[in-house]
Amino acid sequence: MKHVTLPVSPKTVHWGYFSKAVAPALTLRSGDRATIETLTHHANDDYERMIQGDAGAESVFQWTREHKAVARRGSGPVEGPFIRGAGEGIGVHLLTGPVAIEGAEPGDILEVRILDIRPRPSCSACHAGRCFGSNVAANWGFHYHDLIEEPKPREVVTIFELDTSGEPYAKAVYNYVWTPQTDPDGIVHPTIDYPGVRVDHATIRKRENILSSVKVPARLHFGTMGLAPSEADFVSSIPPGYTGGNIDDWRIGKGARMFYPVAVPGAYFSVGDPHAAQGDSELGGTAIETSLTGDFEFILHKKADLAGTSLEGLDHPMLETDHAWSFYGFTYPNYLAALGADAQTEIANHASLDRAMRDAFRKLRRFLMTVHGLSEDEAISLLSVGADFGVTQVVDANWGVHGTIRKNIFRCD
Repeated sequence: MKHVTLPVSPKTVHWGYFSKAVAPALTLRSGDRATIETLTHHANDDYERMIQGDAGAESVFQWTREHKAVARRGSGPVEGPFIRGAGEGIGVHLLTGPVAIEGAEPGDILEVRILDIRPRPSCSACHAGRCFGSNVAANWGFHYHDLIEEPKPREVVTIFELDTSGEPYAKAVYNYVWTPQTDPDGIVHPTIDYPGVRVDHATIRKRENILSSVKVPARLHFGTMGLAPSEADFVSSIPPGYTGGNIDDWRIGKGARMFYPVAVPGAYFSVGDPHAAQGDSELGGTAIETSLTGDFEFILHKKADLAGTSLEGLDHPMLETDHAWSFYGFTYPNYLAALGADAQTEIANHASLDRAMRDAFRKLRRFLMTVHGLSEDEAISLLSVGADFGVTQVVDANWGVHGTIRKNIFRCD
């Protein structure tokens, strides 16, 4: 077993997509561990607090008219002219990786254990050592066309500070309404439509003393984590799918074990979209987006060894903790296969919690019947009286429902 560190840099991150076509940033064997740095793609909502003085973050976010450190942001085209920029923002998350796993082949399962998670402190002289994040009530949020106060519509950015001196929590610092921002290439962004655009604070009005009596319990986790799909060379990081990705479940934190079906040789694991806190649904569009560093362990389960284990027949992501298993249902289990050539943009037109609920039900039913040997009637009874289904997210185009079954249900006196 070896333990290596993967820092953030323009050479170790890819922005807005999963890919089987990019060179791995790191290659490991089953049983190896890695400390992986991740950055929030929302850091430029407050450059002073979340980027300034941080050499790694500054190197990734560097963007002038002469030089854009990470040019492609999304799975869209890289040849102009552009509407928004290279990659066109079809995918937004900053992901560190890919990490290739030696010997991983389609049909295998990669287990990813999250051993620890730590916030990335500010390096700014004014805020050194303190940790910050950004929450955005955005144009893709569930609420956006259901506002009751003027101006309508509007996007609102709220900056939070994360206190980890004791039981960790986040407290709001200020918020502001998004105003049109012009990027270094001269493209105007009237809404939040392209990742990494630096907000000019001279153009916004800070509103302080907000949420003054509120402390949000921290739930450090990674919103986007998974493997490269096989269907395309570049796949948007926004909709989750059968190899994981932007699941946005706050339970995928320290102590969690995620299991992903391998779709391409080497598996090609990437992680990002770090969150300080999020509720089920992520209703407004984002969590408290912050930068985190995680310690991970990778275990490869070969296809030939899966029979008779809890991984038998697994063709979708699964979460296991000390207390429960969780399964993730989506509007389309594999939207890339279901919706054809335009799947990455077309999926947003099909979002459905009904379909996601049915998918979660089917996945958990299969698990109970295959792994625990229940009949269908037994499984359905148990699902009704002992399983918990919740809305994971309604903002990632391929909407999600999680189904959870507690392990102590199967312990008989």
